Amino acid sequence: MPPYLLLSLLLGGAYGALFHLWRGKNIRELVIYFLTGIIGFGLGQAIGNLLGLNVFLIGPLHIVEATVMSWACLFVMQWLKV
Repeated sequence: MPPYLLLSLLLGGAYGALFHLWRGKNIRELVIYFLTGIIGFGLGQAIGNLLGLNVFLIGPLHIVEATVMSWACLFVMQWLKV
């Protein structure tokens, strides 16, 4: 597994866990937020690659774009009350 992929999974999962600590209520929401954080991080990475934005990179990983998209997805999931 490439290091940037492992870092993506760790950061996305950490964002989901932090969001659950802040806004979550039960274990079901923890799983949902954890997966949403990872998926949102991946979407942000893809958007950063497509747009060619190079705000802050760690290797090929677009940290800023992926972080913003991950948190946006988490807020959308909380707003939808899934």
